[in-house]
Order: sequence, then C-alpha cells, then structure tokens
Amino acid sequence: MNERRLRGSSMPTPAAQTRTPRRGLSLTVLVVNQLLAGVGVASGIAVAALLVEELTGAVALAGLAQSASVLGAAIVAIPLARLAIRSGRHVALATGYALAMTGAVLVIAASATGWVPLVFLGLAAFGAGAAAGLQARFAATEVAAAGFEARSMSIVLWATTIGSVAGPLLAATGDEVGVALGLPPLVGPFLFSGVAFGLSTLLVASLLRLPKPGTMATDAAEPAVLAEPAVLAEPAVLAEPAVLAEPAVLAEPAEAASPVQSGSPSPGAERSIGAWAAFRTAVRDPRALFAILAIVCSHTVMVGVMVMTPVHMTAHGLSLSLVGVVISIHIIGMYGASPLVGWLVDKIGPPRVIAIGAGILTVSALIGILAPADDMLLVPLALGLLGLGWSCGLIGGSTLLTTAVEPSVRVPLQGATDAAMNLAAAASAALSGVVLGAAGFAGVNVVALLVLVPLVVAGVRAMMWQRAAAEQ
Repeated sequence: MNERRLRGSSMPTPAAQTRTPRRGLSLTVLVVNQLLAGVGVASGIAVAALLVEELTGAVALAGLAQSASVLGAAIVAIPLARLAIRSGRHVALATGYALAMTGAVLVIAASATGWVPLVFLGLAAFGAGAAAGLQARFAATEVAAAGFEARSMSIVLWATTIGSVAGPLLAATGDEVGVALGLPPLVGPFLFSGVAFGLSTLLVASLLRLPKPGTMATDAAEPAVLAEPAVLAEPAVLAEPAVLAEPAVLAEPAEAASPVQSGSPSPGAERSIGAWAAFRTAVRDPRALFAILAIVCSHTVMVGVMVMTPVHMTAHGLSLSLVGVVISIHIIGMYGASPLVGWLVDKIGPPRVIAIGAGILTVSALIGILAPADDMLLVPLALGLLGLGWSCGLIGGSTLLTTAVEPSVRVPLQGATDAAMNLAAAASAALSGVVLGAAGFAGVNVVALLVLVPLVVAGVRAMMWQRAAAEQ
C-alpha cells in the first residue's frame, strides 16, 4: 500500500531540518509573553468587579464581571485552536492577546461613556487573553525535548505567577495614572492591561515560531514521513483515507516542515477534525477521558471554592487585607509549585500526579468544610492546597491529553477541552453563590467533593483499561 512506501522513503533533507524552530528561543519567548499576559489579566481583573459595581450601583452584578471574562475565554477557545491549525500557534496567540487588548480599550470607553453593556462586552473580549494564556501551555509542549513536555509546560505556567502577583500590585498605580489622565476611578488599571496585551501581541507575532501545532519531539519516531518532499508531490497519497486511519502516519509532520504550512495546502492535506468531533472521539478513550476530566473537574472545583472564599471571610468580619493574604497564598499554590509538579509528571507519569492532585483537592475541601471562617491557619491552608491540587490536575491532565491522542486530534481537542473547562468554571462561579447562600461555605466544599467523583471513576476505569492492555 501507499503508506508502506511512505515509511520506506529517505531521511529528511538538511533544508527541511533547518526549518525546525529553536526550542530555547521559543520557550523564552513563551515565558516572557506569559509574564506580560499575566500582568494584563491580573491588572484588569483585580478591579473589574469593583468597576462594574461602581457603574451599575448593584453589588449583585459585580460577580458578572468574572463570569463575562470566563465566558469570553470559553467562546474563543475553539476558534483560536482552529486558527492555530490553519495559520500557526503564533498567529492564534497574537490574535487572542489582540482581542484582550481590544477588550481593555472597550472597558475604558464604556467607563468614560457610562454605557454598561459595553463593559461586559469588553470584559468578554478581555477573556481572550486568558484563553491565549491557556493555549500557550500546549505550545510549550511542542518545543520541549522528548520527556520534558510537562516541565516545559510548568515553566510557562510558573511565569504567570509573577504576572499574577505584579498585576494587582500595579492596580493602585494604574488608577492614579488613569485619574491623572482624566479617566474615571478604577479605569486606569485597564490602561496597564492594554499595554501589556499589546506588547504580548507584538512579541508572539514577531518572534515566536513553533512547529506545526499538535506535533511534539516524541512524534519523530517516523522521521521519513516528516519532511519527504516526494510525499508532497503525491496529493492522492496524502488524502487517502487509509493513510489517515494509520496511527503511525497521523503525525503528518511533513506539513510542518514543508511549503504546505506556509500557504499552499493540497486539497485534503490540511483537512482537520472539528473540535467537538475530536472531543466526542476522545471521551470514548479511557485515558483521554481521564485527562479531560482532570482538567475540567480540577478547574471547576478551584473556581467554585476560590470565588466564594472572599465573600465567606468578609461576611464573618475579616478585613480585605486578610482576604488578600489568603488569595495570595492560593495563587502561590496554583503557580509557585508548577515547576515541581511538571518535574513530577515527567518522572512518575501524568496519571499518578492527577491522582495526587485529586487527593489534595479532597483534603482542601474537607478542611474548608470543618474550618471556622476566622481561622487564619486552616483557611489559608485550604486555599493553598486548593491551588496546588489545581496545578497537579491541570499540568498532569494537559500532559496526558497531549500524549493520549494522535497528533491530528491534539489541537482541536485542546480547544474543545479549554472551552469545556471555562464553561464549567463560569457555571461554577455563578452557582457557588447560590450554594453559599443556601448551605454556607461547607456546602460549597461538599459540592466540590461531588465534582471530583467523576474524575475518580474515570481514573479507576483508565487504570483498569491500561492493565488489561498490558496483559494482552
């Protein structure tokens, strides 16, 4: 068959090999970009709820600021994945950050005019920055050496720590600058956000060059298929359904190192599976389903508990400064330990780290159920563990997601998973307030435990499936 001839073709030419992007430079650009994007997201989000409350005069609407941003991230996740497949990761990331910059401008314009609907539209566009930041973690695996995918991802996520901490600290300065420029109060931080996202857009558009989205160093087991010019001259072979069904040929790295990537695709060669089709296919695979649930469940638990913690604490008389300390500990838990989590994933495997993360989230929820609201030892401990468990679930799940499926499915599946994650987080943020009012903070944490049940079931199923496969 034709695919057999493909495997027997010659080694890649030097010209094709020179097209491989330099890993060190690409990873450095991703890290610097993530730092800027972290400043952009955190500067605006730090005051978004207060700004909405100031404009509307309704405290109840303040929570919709976060929901609008999260929904915006969910809406653009799949289009950004499609854009990455069609034009490259750097174009998709630059587009996401440009949308976030536009969102910051819309928020500033809405605040100056007092038109409230424009604020929510701007915050939704602002959420594209978070979506692009999440997509950057997958880009990090594509420039990583074989066996270092999780560590590369964790370094990029770790850079978010600096931006997330620096952003709120710049909020007061941004407000002063905004007032000096004649803007209304609480609008100035969005100036800083717009500048940060603008720099991110320029950085990734001009300097970031990555392999074809969805390809990793571990896919190089079939180097002959990677860059064989003769293969490109046989469009009938590329479009043959039998080839697409062969896992060994699915990597299709030839497109990453050939003119196909730069704008002259052959019919059918660039045809890709849709995001939700990839999602439906993946959920039938026990390992891929486990990876998806690790990402979605961990994020849903984290958002639901985290957004209600300040409300819970202030309702029991604690000051905003103490709330700030607890949230800072939570952010450190989320990102500060990510290099260690990434190293652990590469050493012991994603499934074990996901299991550790689920255990940490369970302990965090149990502490949240039992701890008094004014206990400044147990509450920060619970939130720190909440962030650490999220980090294990996100890094472990994202790494497993990239290795459990074929290269042609990775990018659309990544987009669909991020969309599902953000939609679940938006629902969690909205419903957790209802649960808090009806059952208190203990009830919020009980719901968090229930959210983890599907993850545990999927983990047991994946383990049994892998043992059965090993015995065969």
